[in-house]
Amino acid sequence: MSNDVIEATPEAPVAPQAFTVTLNIRRYDPDSGEEAHWQAFDVDVFPTDRILDALHKIKWEQDGSLTFRRSCAHGVCGSDAMRINGRNRLACKTLLKDLDLAQPIYVEAIKGLPLEKDLVVDMEPFFASYREVQPFLQAHSVPPKDKERIQSVADRARFDDTTKCILCAACTSSCPVFWTDGQYFGPAAIVNAHRFIFDSRDDEAKVRLDILNDKEGVWRCRTTFNCTEACPRGIQITAAIAEVKQAIIRGHR
Repeated sequence: MSNDVIEATPEAPVAPQAFTVTLNIRRYDPDSGEEAHWQAFDVDVFPTDRILDALHKIKWEQDGSLTFRRSCAHGVCGSDAMRINGRNRLACKTLLKDLDLAQPIYVEAIKGLPLEKDLVVDMEPFFASYREVQPFLQAHSVPPKDKERIQSVADRARFDDTTKCILCAACTSSCPVFWTDGQYFGPAAIVNAHRFIFDSRDDEAKVRLDILNDKEGVWRCRTTFNCTEACPRGIQITAAIAEVKQAIIRGHR
């Protein structure tokens, strides 16, 4: 009798199956004279496709007038922040399989910034607040000749979390205070101020703290945690704002 072992032939992997999903997109064309309205599109997709992939298919195959921003398409540039099923997300990081596909998917522009067309908003108010907090290193001491400014691992770790911001505006445009008060700096500006306030190499922490110690600065934050939940990079934004408040009260970082 033969003792040979007969191995089972491995089954070929099953190819992903395409299916149809409905995207309800809030459309707006300033040249049409019409109010913003919802328009439904049926799109053939795969479970591993992203919302950005579905938007591309609509634009390339159904309606070339659909307008949205995107650049790197890999969650780094922050260009394609939008509201997906009522939550601020990056279209390039939102997988269809993670959504309830039994229902239509609702896609609209982020709130609180002037709507320009379809999913595109005017980002200038957002960047104006960003620029106002002076988000750049200001070191007045002269380092040794031909040497970098030395910083310990612990000092670098102090502000590591807030270096992750990609300026997508998902946090700021999820903030109810920002929706109702166009003068509020907003979470993203405060996060980028935090990044330099707590940088041991920077000499202008007090200047930034004075800027944020304003009626439209950190004290407008109501600690709703919307910003932290919306951040696609996982930054603990509410905690960073609280640290800036504490630094203002103490008078130093």
